[in-house]
Amino acid sequence: MKRTCENIYKNARQSAGLTQEQAAALLNVSPRTLSEYESGRIIPADDIVCKMVVVYKAKHLAYLHLKQSTEVGRRFLPELHILDLPRSVLKLQKEVKDVTDIHSEIVDVACDGEIEEHERETWGYIEKEILEMVGAGLSVIFAKG
Repeated sequence: MKRTCENIYKNARQSAGLTQEQAAALLNVSPRTLSEYESGRIIPADDIVCKMVVVYKAKHLAYLHLKQSTEVGRRFLPELHILDLPRSVLKLQKEVKDVTDIHSEIVDVACDGEIEEHERETWGYIEKEILEMVGAGLSVIFAKG
């Protein structure tokens, strides 16, 4: 597992105010197994992460788990920065404005139904901006309230 994700499970548990022993009991795993997850030595199975999401009341953990522990997540899911709700909303508004500002470029490239060779660089920029907006939208959903 990547070093950057070794504490996502621990952070979620601690944010829920649970000790390892309490969380292990609620998750129906041993404290040692939970410790292995939290140290990054073992990646928890999806069913365990689903339990963690519910027990810890941490929807963002599902996303972070996929983003950091799977090749698909690492390659294709947008970055997620979990902030407080007001800052998340402001970030989303900024990203929506950025996409709105390139609306005419999006239409110009997409109107004929294909991305031509000379449009590839522009489309790459468009994709980047849209992914940033999607990430900001998810941040609002997962915001610390």
